[in-house]
Amino acid sequence: MTPERSIEVQEKLGADIIMAFDECLEYPAEKDKAADAMERTLAWTKRCRLAHHTPDQALFAIVQGCTYRDLRLECVQRLVETGFEGYGIGGLSVGEGPELMREVLACTTSALPENRPRYLMGVGLPEDLVDAIGLGVDMFDCVIPTRNGRNGLAFTSEGKVKIRNLQHAQSARPLDPQCDCYACRRFTRAYLRHLFQADEILGLTLLSLHNVRFFEKLMDDSRRAIREGRFEKFRQGIKSISLAAS
Repeated sequence: MTPERSIEVQEKLGADIIMAFDECLEYPAEKDKAADAMERTLAWTKRCRLAHHTPDQALFAIVQGCTYRDLRLECVQRLVETGFEGYGIGGLSVGEGPELMREVLACTTSALPENRPRYLMGVGLPEDLVDAIGLGVDMFDCVIPTRNGRNGLAFTSEGKVKIRNLQHAQSARPLDPQCDCYACRRFTRAYLRHLFQADEILGLTLLSLHNVRFFEKLMDDSRRAIREGRFEKFRQGIKSISLAAS
C-alpha cells in the first residue's frame, strides 16, 4: 500500500469523504518516534493531494503528533498551509486515557480552521463524544456501538445495560423506553437476554441495531442542544447517565 494506491482505492469506492494516508503510533511513544511519524504522515499527505483527482470527493488530511502538543500544532500548521476540505484528528484513544485525550484534543481543535469540518477518528463512548463536540469536533467513527452490542452491552437513556445480568431474566421492560428502534419496540429485556443465553445471533444483531440508533439519536440531540443554547447542560447530563449501569 502506498499513498497513491490508497487514494486510488478510495476514489474507486466512491466515498464522499476520503482520507490521506497516515501513520498512527501506539501510546506511549517516544517524542523522536512521534516526530518521525508526523513527518512521514505529512510527506504521504502531500503525495495523496497530488494523487487526488475526483473533485466531488472531499480529501481530509489527518493530524498526528501523539500526545505532544508542539508536534500537534506544527502538524496542523503545515497541513493547513497545503489546504484540505476537512481535517481528521488521529492518534487518540490508543491508551492515553480520557483526560490526556481531552487535553490534546482541545489543543488540536483550537488550531484547526473553523470553516472546515473536524473528524475525530476512533472515538468513542457517549461521554467522549459530547466532550469532543464541546471542543468543536463535527464527526466521529468507532466500533463501540456494534462491538459492545455483540458482547451484550447496550447504551440507553438510563445508562449501560448488561443484558446477560440475571436481573433482566424476567423483565418485561424494553431495552430503552425512550428508544424507537426495532429492538426496543418489539422485544423485552427478558427475551433479549434469552437470545444471548441461547447463543442466538439475533441477540447480537438486535443489540447492535439498538446501539447504532442510540448513537444516531445522541448526535441529533446534540445538534438540538447546540441550536437551543443548552449544550453544556446536555453534555453534563450525558456524562452522568454514562456512569450508570444495570
